Amino acid sequence: MIITTSDHVEGKTVVKTVGLVKGNTIRARHVGRDIKAGLKSLVGGEITDYTKMMSDAREQAIQRMVEDAKEKGANAIVSMRLATSMIMQNAAEVLAYGTGVVLE
Repeated sequence: MIITTSDHVEGKTVVKTVGLVKGNTIRARHVGRDIKAGLKSLVGGEITDYTKMMSDAREQAIQRMVEDAKEKGANAIVSMRLATSMIMQNAAEVLAYGTGVVLE
């Protein structure tokens, strides 16, 4: 599956647009991670547990978007974007979306 943030793929022609494709996940913070993050914030630096959690969430959202695109008959996704929003105090949603297309 070709995925791009641009609206075209060099050297390929869009022969069909299948429409919006999307995938999301919602992740909640872990109390143990919050304690560790709180301590880390005192000295500064990257909070690696949260970096990994958000990276994993992005990958899962993208994978779900790809599955949605395949189910709709697409072989590529153009204009792909990621969005994050807070769902509740300790949980965030990561949404991957784009336009499913068939390339030739």
